[in-house]
Amino acid sequence: MYNPFQPLEKIKAEVHTSMPAKFRKKSRTAWSDPNRQGAEVECFLEGPSFDRDGNLWIVDIPFGRIFRISPRKDWELVVQYDGWPNGLKFHQDGRAFITCYKKGLLVLDPKTGKLETLLETAFSEGFKGLNDLHFASNGDLYFTDQGQTGIADPTGRVFRLRANGALDRLCSNVPSPNGITLSTTEKHCYVGVTRSNSVWRLPIMADGSVSKTGVAIQLSGGAAGPDGIEMDAENGLLVCHLGVGIWRFDANMLPTHLVYAEGHHHHHLDNLAFGGPDNKTIYITEALSGDVLTATMPVAGKKLYGLA
Repeated sequence: MYNPFQPLEKIKAEVHTSMPAKFRKKSRTAWSDPNRQGAEVECFLEGPSFDRDGNLWIVDIPFGRIFRISPRKDWELVVQYDGWPNGLKFHQDGRAFITCYKKGLLVLDPKTGKLETLLETAFSEGFKGLNDLHFASNGDLYFTDQGQTGIADPTGRVFRLRANGALDRLCSNVPSPNGITLSTTEKHCYVGVTRSNSVWRLPIMADGSVSKTGVAIQLSGGAAGPDGIEMDAENGLLVCHLGVGIWRFDANMLPTHLVYAEGHHHHHLDNLAFGGPDNKTIYITEALSGDVLTATMPVAGKKLYGLA
C-alpha cells in the first residue's frame, strides 16, 4: 500500500571549496545597502552552473564578478563588470546566459570573457531586476524578474524568450519570483516565490500559454523563502529555503529529504546545480560565506537541456 507520508531523511552538506582570500574585501555596495540593510559583505554568491568541461561557474552579485572553478578547485575571475549578475546557465552553443539585476539579460563568451547585452527591456519597459533562468529543450529561455517586489507589491514577472526571439510575459503578479525550472516533461514551469514563502506551478499549454497557475508548495519558517530551485530526474523538486536548508519534494510535492549545513555561517544556501560523475551531487552556493558546499542526493538531476 502506498504511504505518501514517509519519514523525512536528512542529508548533511559539506564544504567543497571556499573563495580564496585574495578575492575577499568586505565593504558596502550599492547593491548590498538595500538588499543587506547596509551591512558590509565580502560576496553574495549565486548562479552555480557547470560547463561541458566540468568547470563550475558562479556569480558574485554585489561586485559584478563571474568566477570559474576548475575540477581541481582553482578559482579564476573570468570577468568583473559594472553590474549585479544573479543567475547563470549555459546554452547549447557553449555561451553563458546571465540574468543581471542591473542590466537585464546578458550573454558571456566563456573563452574571451566578452559580455554582451541580449535584452535590456521588455516591450520598451525596463526590468525590475532579473533573478534566475532556465533553458527548455527547444532553446526557449524562462527567466524571472524579481526586483524589490513582495507581498505589498506583487508585480514580479516571469518571462519566456523563445528560441526565435519572441518574448512572452507569462506572469505579472508574482510577489518576488526567484528560482525557476521546468518539469521533466516540460509541461509545467515552477517558480520559487520568495516573499510569499511558496513555489508556484505554471501549467504550459500546447500553444505555449499558461493556464490555472497555482501553489505547488507552501512553506513556512526560514529567514525568507525559497531561492534557487531545480528538478531531478524523477520530477522531484529541490528547493533552497533560506535559513532552513534544501528541501527535496517528490513528484506529488511532498517532502522526502532535507539537506542541511552545520554552523551559523551557512545560513544562506541560495542555489544549486547537479554535477558529479553520476549527476547525483548537488553543488550549493552559500551566499555570504563564500563557500560552495556539496551533498549527495538519492536521485540524479534532470537533464540540463542547455548543455544538450
